[in-house]
Amino acid sequence: MISTQPVALPHGITLTCHQAGSVGQPRVLLLHGFPEAGFIWQPVQQRLADRALLWAPNLRGFADSSAPTELAAYRPRALVADVAALIEAMGGSLDLLVAHDWGGALAWNLAAQRPDLLKRLLIINSPHPRVFLHALKHDPAQQAASAYMNRLCEPDMAARLAAHDFQGLWDFFEGMSPSCSDWLTPTMRQQYRAVWSQSLETSLHWYRASPLRPPLSEQDPIWQVQLPDEAVTVRCPTRVVWGEADAALPVGLLQGLERFVPQMSLRRVAGASHWIIHEQPELIVAEISALLD
Repeated sequence: MISTQPVALPHGITLTCHQAGSVGQPRVLLLHGFPEAGFIWQPVQQRLADRALLWAPNLRGFADSSAPTELAAYRPRALVADVAALIEAMGGSLDLLVAHDWGGALAWNLAAQRPDLLKRLLIINSPHPRVFLHALKHDPAQQAASAYMNRLCEPDMAARLAAHDFQGLWDFFEGMSPSCSDWLTPTMRQQYRAVWSQSLETSLHWYRASPLRPPLSEQDPIWQVQLPDEAVTVRCPTRVVWGEADAALPVGLLQGLERFVPQMSLRRVAGASHWIIHEQPELIVAEISALLD
């Protein structure tokens, strides 16, 4: 059974968490991306609740978790601090951290900066920050694939996405997953509507507060970003699962990854899109099970 309850963190942020499993089992934390929320992990939690304690939070600014209005509250240091505090609330060092999309951005940083907080890492279609930074600065193909990030920062974007029953967001899914009708059921759509109705504006702050967007001019903040090797190298055992049909995050982002993740293993999934968690939940369950074994 999955329960949902708020978890108050010491620094004043409350994250609503979907929880399954029992205390004393291996601890697994599952981090979502945009435009999602913790509910996307429920099929995984249901299948693994007999062998792990699994928490899937609604991250800061999403759904009914704390949603500060100021952009500074969505800078990486603050978001990573949320995850670190949540791990402490779970009972300490994780057996496994699982993360997708923006959740992966937090996981990469946490694993590099706080290796004491996790034993293993599973990344699902989320680029390593150093590799992504280089691609955004110098790769025209990645700049084109990520152009939507700048559009999501426009001041009226939340209203535009919400218009006509969130048609802009349904298009967001369909543009990256031509087969999304297979998993985007009426029930799933209603879960997404509930999240977007609560927090679309503040979830967009993740993009607005980040300098990692395709540059539009020589004055853009991304040109000032430097990520030293020691700040982004992940030394824990790391499994990377990558849907090869991801239109926003193509497989070129895997090149050179082993430089920053020396204990990496990789699974490329042909035909899977950015929304691989929805498309192939049994594959994700199998990957987590293998890492717990």
